[in-house]
Amino acid sequence: MSMELIAQSGLDFWLISLILISAGFVVGIINTMAGSGTVITYSIFMALGMPAPMANGTIRLGVIMQTLAASIKFFKKDKLDINKALILAIPVIVGSITGAQIAATIDKSIFEKVIGIILLLLLISIFFDPKKWINGLQHKQKKKVGIIQLLMFLAIGFYGGFIHIGVGIFLISALVMNAGYDLVRANAIKVFLVFLYSPFALLVYILHDQVLFILGGIAAIGNLFGGMLGAHLAINKGSKFVRYFLVLIIVLFSTKLLGLWDWLL
Repeated sequence: MSMELIAQSGLDFWLISLILISAGFVVGIINTMAGSGTVITYSIFMALGMPAPMANGTIRLGVIMQTLAASIKFFKKDKLDINKALILAIPVIVGSITGAQIAATIDKSIFEKVIGIILLLLLISIFFDPKKWINGLQHKQKKKVGIIQLLMFLAIGFYGGFIHIGVGIFLISALVMNAGYDLVRANAIKVFLVFLYSPFALLVYILHDQVLFILGGIAAIGNLFGGMLGAHLAINKGSKFVRYFLVLIIVLFSTKLLGLWDWLL
């Protein structure tokens, strides 16, 4: 079906490949440093004529590649708390499988509006207590994972399996506000958690025949290198830079979900 979509688009295969790799590269950077970048490749897949559920499944290939590259980079630079991440991965994986299974049963337009409002509330919290986002809270990092934290990451995992777009922002927010990590270390755990749950969500979409491997694989090449660069920037620029980047992405993504882009354009 990949080649059929390319033929129907009227574009040359190599041109589409260049577009997808370039988009994947940008997505890899945005997703690693904040989140929501996947909306770019999702939109391109949809523009090529790919059904929404299939686009939702196909983007997972790139997600796996970018988070693999970024996780390795963060681990080598000693920014990844792998022990805490492995514990939090359990509810995230369970939630992602559930979310992927029922992705087609919820009115996504209403769902997106709710997410947009929540993101704007998160934006307020970033400005309300900026030191928490930049420096982290050591005493929270050392706490054992409790039932509330497990339920929180279960819900985030559900959202990730359901649509994925924007899941990074929710993971970062939970890791900063609830688990006490600064933005760089929160980013490290975030990409590792996404790496761990994404294969399970991908398998669900494969079983429902909703993954196009050729187009997804081409975009994933860009995702891989974008993830590497995103991790490099996060580590070397530090939490303050990541905070400004995160604010920008939240503003853009939340206003898009709320339909303000259509109103402005």
